[in-house]
Amino acid sequence: MDTGTFRGIITGLLILAFIGITVWAYSRRRKPDFDEAANLPFADDDEQPNRDKRLSPEERTHEADSREDKGDRNT
Repeated sequence: MDTGTFRGIITGLLILAFIGITVWAYSRRRKPDFDEAANLPFADDDEQPNRDKRLSPEERTHEADSREDKGDRNT
């Protein structure tokens, strides 16, 4: 078996895999699952923690400053 035959077999297998994934993705049986996944970004969670609301304004500015002061400085 030479290199050309091997590459041809691999190309054929990849084409079959592509067709299989495409048929799977567009099958009617999978549509409800994909529709649900498509709407996930729009779903409301009851309560989402937001760490900035728990911090006082003074702590927020300190936290922002600490993000900018990363790294070693020889001053």
